[in-house]
Amino acid sequence: MSVAVPPVPEWLRPLAELAGSIEAERLSPRFPHPPEGAHPAAVLMLFADGEGGPELLLTERAPTMRQHAGQVSFPGGRVDPGDGEGRDGFVAAALREASEEVGLDPSGVDVFGVLPTLWLPPSNFAVAPVLAYWREPTVLSPVSAEEVRTVLHQRIEDLLDPARRFTVVHPAGWRGPAFDVGTPIPLWGFTAGVIARLFEVVGWERPWDVSDERELPPLP
Repeated sequence: MSVAVPPVPEWLRPLAELAGSIEAERLSPRFPHPPEGAHPAAVLMLFADGEGGPELLLTERAPTMRQHAGQVSFPGGRVDPGDGEGRDGFVAAALREASEEVGLDPSGVDVFGVLPTLWLPPSNFAVAPVLAYWREPTVLSPVSAEEVRTVLHQRIEDLLDPARRFTVVHPAGWRGPAFDVGTPIPLWGFTAGVIARLFEVVGWERPWDVSDERELPPLP
């Protein structure tokens, strides 16, 4: 059964049209398919027309978090039993977590797609990115300082700026896409990978210096 998709602004239409057909391998070439027993989770990719143009909601996690401390990420977390199952469960979890983390009012949000479930090995999560448009954006702030340090209303234009893009090198030797978003630790890892590959597939990416490699700053 097809899922009704709410109308989105013209600039988001390519992403909305792609959402139902993109394959997991395009978004996460190394770990596209979660193993059996991975914990279901969801993150919210919330787009909006902000005062400075189109933007994407991100959060800087608190440095005291047990997992992914200090990293820039989407709002999100584990799917709880009360969230439901399948697509509905992922959507409910993403909106609930965003409300709990940054005070987002789900009534002003239109979900227009759910991307394939991807594996996040460090925490063994099976993560579904939920795509949504925020009709009436407001300035948000952390609900709990124990979870979120900063809320980033990140301009899409800045994410596409070649001068802000580089390849991050993890101490273990892992290399991956990264973005300078003005935080002590750049946007990297799972979140940066999803953004970079999604923007590439949709045709938004601009040529950038892939040879620019920088060491990942010390994590908290």
